[in-house]
Amino acid sequence: MRTERKPTRLDRVFARLDREPERPAHITVPETSRHRIVLFGATLAFYVAIVWAVVITSWLVRLDWQVMFFRPYQQWAEIHAFVDYYVVLGQRGPTAVMVAAWLGWRSWRQHTLRPLLALGVSLLLLNVTVGAAKIGMGRLGPHYATTVGSNEMWLGGDIFPSGHTANAVVTWGILAYLASTPRARRWLSALSAVTSLGVGLSTVYLGTHWLSDVLLGWAAGLLILLALPWFEPLIARSEAWIFDLRDRWRERRAGSVAAPTATPVQAPVLLTPRPAPTDDEVAAFEAAPSARSPRAPVHLAPGPHTARGERTPVGGRRPPHPDRIARGAAPKARFIPGG
Repeated sequence: MRTERKPTRLDRVFARLDREPERPAHITVPETSRHRIVLFGATLAFYVAIVWAVVITSWLVRLDWQVMFFRPYQQWAEIHAFVDYYVVLGQRGPTAVMVAAWLGWRSWRQHTLRPLLALGVSLLLLNVTVGAAKIGMGRLGPHYATTVGSNEMWLGGDIFPSGHTANAVVTWGILAYLASTPRARRWLSALSAVTSLGVGLSTVYLGTHWLSDVLLGWAAGLLILLALPWFEPLIARSEAWIFDLRDRWRERRAGSVAAPTATPVQAPVLLTPRPAPTDDEVAAFEAAPSARSPRAPVHLAPGPHTARGERTPVGGRRPPHPDRIARGAAPKARFIPGG
């Protein structure tokens, strides 16, 4: 008898993802349209212009120093506590956990892994591009500046572009990118723009970033969101590969629970009938002495042996009685009184 394996929690999750349809029909995947390509080119040009303006120590660097000397955290000290909490919306760890929890629920409801895979691809692009730019340009922050009026480039820093700002643009913008309806996409786009703008200005208020860092962080995050449609085929192939791997894992687990093997039944042995003996074989058998050995003689104990009826009764037999007549003896005359 084959025993059925009890489904695990992971099996139930994938069973829900397997239900039809895998993706609601009204959800459209953003495509690389002409408008998006133009916007990507304009944002890339803005990115390069900001970097060039900082490298040549233009008016943008002078504006950075003016804002730093203004010290906003001293001018508006009453909002300092609120800004300390608000800037957490741009930190990579907390925001990634919050958005991943929401997109995980979306994946459960829509029966697809695309939301989580899109978040993973966007965060990977963010870490690679922004991290490489930070290390490559090595700009020092306002608190570590060495020369007044300089651009503080290639001095071992890691604040250009602003990671908080770029992370806020990507993390909250991915919600608008994965929206189910155009109306939800518009509202979420406006909300993510305001959130990322507030995070960038919060870093300038706290004095941890130059104003040009925030401008470059906005451009870096927007470039990643605009480039995501080019990675949609990779996301689709990754999703298909994960489900295929899941199916093979299920088959391997089902094969390990094998049915108990039954004892093989041996084929019946067919006896060939023996032919009748010939006259010569019969005569030879009768002439030959019997192969059977004679029975050994029974050795009795020496001495006379009494008959069974003359033996003394033992054990639980009845005791002898004077009036009882032994077996084989003639009956005696019985005296009858008064006769």
